[in-house]
Amino acid sequence: MKLTAEQIQANWIEFNSNIEQHITGDRKQQLLDFYKKYEDRIILMPAAHKKEYHSAFPGGYVDHVNRVVKAALSMSTVWEGFGCDMSTFTQEELVFSAINHDLGKMGDSNYDAYIPQTDNWRREKLGEEYMFNKKLAFAAVPDRGLFLLQEHDIKYSFNEMIAIQTHDGLYDSANEKYLKGFMPEQKPRTSLPFILHQADMMAARIEFEIEWLPKFSQNSVDASKKNYTLSSNKRPSTKNRALNTVKSEGLKNMLDSL
Repeated sequence: MKLTAEQIQANWIEFNSNIEQHITGDRKQQLLDFYKKYEDRIILMPAAHKKEYHSAFPGGYVDHVNRVVKAALSMSTVWEGFGCDMSTFTQEELVFSAINHDLGKMGDSNYDAYIPQTDNWRREKLGEEYMFNKKLAFAAVPDRGLFLLQEHDIKYSFNEMIAIQTHDGLYDSANEKYLKGFMPEQKPRTSLPFILHQADMMAARIEFEIEWLPKFSQNSVDASKKNYTLSSNKRPSTKNRALNTVKSEGLKNMLDSL
């Protein structure tokens, strides 16, 4: 999937508009300043390094984040309709978490996390459009994102911290301590982490469908493979291979009758 320059610019306007509409206080301007500072990097960031993952193309990151914000707002309405206690988090916390849930994919203040893949074989055979920047010290995406926010003096609430930390749900085993506890005291005191995770999952799934379902409907099987049958490449059975090694016809017939 490729975005046009106009689509990338429209996505960036929507991205900043979400901050303008939903974030309040001093951190609204702090967030706007932060994203303005790194605009040239973030506006063209992919959301992943590999085609099989979601939105691995220029502008894919912002496209994904905008979709997560929309999904999170819609998902919260569904949860409220089913009786969720909406007093345990605010809409601002929901949108703040959605906007910044994957911020760690930016890298750090000096280095991009994803850089163009230089190995043609890996690009063509493995679909790796990007590779991880070796100049960047390893950190999990949620950890790096939270570090970037605090490094730029952007405050976040406890709810926002847990939501960003656990947005991958149980796909990340590090989240088990928050999401897999059986004692009531160990469970999150708000549904915000679950709503954000479901919104992220929905966005990633929709992006998969946009990217891959049209390709699946195309008939790309080679003619030689269409005519392939099991009989065309039939191998002798284990029994027949064993019998062929026996020189005595009498012994061969006896074994064959077993």
